[in-house]
Amino acid sequence: MKIEHIALYVNDLENARNFFIKYFGAVSNDGYHNEKTDFRSYFLSFDDGARLEIMKKPQMTDGTRELAHTGYIHMAFSVGSRENVDKLTQQLKADGYEVLSGPRTTGDGYYESCIIGIEGNQIEISI
Repeated sequence: MKIEHIALYVNDLENARNFFIKYFGAVSNDGYHNEKTDFRSYFLSFDDGARLEIMKKPQMTDGTRELAHTGYIHMAFSVGSRENVDKLTQQLKADGYEVLSGPRTTGDGYYESCIIGIEGNQIEISI
């Protein structure tokens, strides 16, 4: 069994799509639009076969986001090496994204950083 895909509602669908393409090498489909409900989405595919569906629909609510809460907390991307973790973290920081931690080796042995990415969502970057 495998996780088929993860889905994420966003306010700015095109900006979110471009974020994952630019920083994480996503490949996007042409998108889907249900004209009756105005639901829109893109499926983003990554090198290893993982997929992320980003979605938008009218009348979504945007609640407050605490860094520590129950439920979804972050998505993690493996970039292959310490150097790539360092490089991508610095690029995201230079582009104005907040770095929460790292790059560092965690107590359980992961080399990672954690940023606040698109629309306040936490993203972990690891080897």
